[in-house]
Amino acid sequence: MATREELAVIKAARAGESRAQLALGSRYLYGGSGLPRSNGTAFYWLKRAAQQGVDDAWIMIGRNIPYEQVKELSSPREAAVWYEKAFDAGIAHAGLTFARLVLDNAEQFDSNSHARAIGALSFLASQDDHQAQWLLAQQMQRHGHDDAGGDGDAAGENFKAILHDGALKFEERLITEAAHAGIEQAQYALLDKAWKKSDYAGFSRGAVPLVEKLFARNAVAVAQMEKDADVTSGVLLSSEESTLLLRFAQWRLQANHPDPIEIGRILELAALAGNTEAQLELGLLCAKIDRHGNRVFMEHGLANFKKALNWLVLAGEGGAAQAWHALARIYSRSIYSQRNLEVALQYLEKAADMGLVEAQYEFAQISWRNRRDDKLNDVRALYWWQKAAEQGHENAKVALEAFSARSHANGWAKEAMGYLSDKFRNANPFLSARVELAATFGLTKPEALLIDVNNADYGHCLVVDICDYYARSKRRLVAIETEEQRSILNRIGRLFSDVDCSFNGLEGNYRQRQYRLKTSFPDIMQG
Repeated sequence: MATREELAVIKAARAGESRAQLALGSRYLYGGSGLPRSNGTAFYWLKRAAQQGVDDAWIMIGRNIPYEQVKELSSPREAAVWYEKAFDAGIAHAGLTFARLVLDNAEQFDSNSHARAIGALSFLASQDDHQAQWLLAQQMQRHGHDDAGGDGDAAGENFKAILHDGALKFEERLITEAAHAGIEQAQYALLDKAWKKSDYAGFSRGAVPLVEKLFARNAVAVAQMEKDADVTSGVLLSSEESTLLLRFAQWRLQANHPDPIEIGRILELAALAGNTEAQLELGLLCAKIDRHGNRVFMEHGLANFKKALNWLVLAGEGGAAQAWHALARIYSRSIYSQRNLEVALQYLEKAADMGLVEAQYEFAQISWRNRRDDKLNDVRALYWWQKAAEQGHENAKVALEAFSARSHANGWAKEAMGYLSDKFRNANPFLSARVELAATFGLTKPEALLIDVNNADYGHCLVVDICDYYARSKRRLVAIETEEQRSILNRIGRLFSDVDCSFNGLEGNYRQRQYRLKTSFPDIMQG
């Protein structure tokens, strides 16, 4: 309970007395004498005193209110002024808060403020302030090295004062010193650099203590995993931490004698935190297969397909196409008691839809082999071969060669195109269009005359199927490979959009169409 003296101070502070506001802020800052300790309330009164020009107020703010609190209590522009003054007055850690207020809210400050913030970080970093070293390295990463400020960013422009030919080494030195001083974020950044440079020895040395720390922090969940029980306690991992666990497990997998049980626990901890890649790796490990579908770790017992399916589905739903591909492989295996080829095909199509080139080619191959089971399987096969070929799959490119219009060139149509004058096109629009279609897609004379233009276009290919009218023919597909082919087919499709292409339509039966073709191009037909 506030004393009579404190009540008088509160009354004076509320009345706007700056010294009373300073005194009240100080009492809330340190607590005691009937008033509770509260940084938030202390900042409120110290801010009011600072706004009236009381120097001791901003000194107390700079010395006692950390960045995490002030960013919630004040606007960055107002607070930055006090912390900069405190820094200039010799309170070193106030410079860190000033720099963070400016650089984390860059759009609210001018270039001079950015320059002063970077200068503060640079000075503190040179004084072996490890937090400043880490923050400065972060800014260097954010704004680049060789082209700092090239995008017009104000903070980036001011890095030109400290960046030089050895900027990359300077940044690495900052991160290394901060990491060795125990700044965890810097340690994670250092390990990330080591991993990306394939420095696995350096990665493993730094990763071991951090992994042990993560396991200790999540001891309850780890204990439940060791008992093969459902993990009910929350797993406390950031994205950086779960990525570290994933990479550590991947490194262990490459060891001479990897322990799948130990690796599984590492992966499961990361997977429980929602790391999609870890979920995929764990699912593969439980199924005892690698990313190519080869069986692994068979000497360590049977595969746990139930657990594998659970993690692979989660990984697939999280965006991992390889998880759906792995599920397709599992459901197609004879050793799996719940083998289901239909389900396997559904998962394979999901993986193909997500752009996995191996799944696209595999789905195309299966569709082509089963083309007699479904009339459209050949159309699907050609579609997925095209998708795989677009990603550079060599076997898919080879498969597509048989469907190219170039492979079925028919000289008669090319020659006939030379006789198609504007007068002839106006008098015989449908015949002219069929000749052009034949010249573009390499159709034979019967195919050109009998193809149902309205139903032949499947977007990625032209389906040439005249078996109902011409028994000697075979159904085939022609891939649409160029924009010109697409444009011609669209134009001809619009011409035939309201036309009955059957023998009951305007063009008549096959004999009538043949007669019209022969009489229109007598020299070509005789040849």
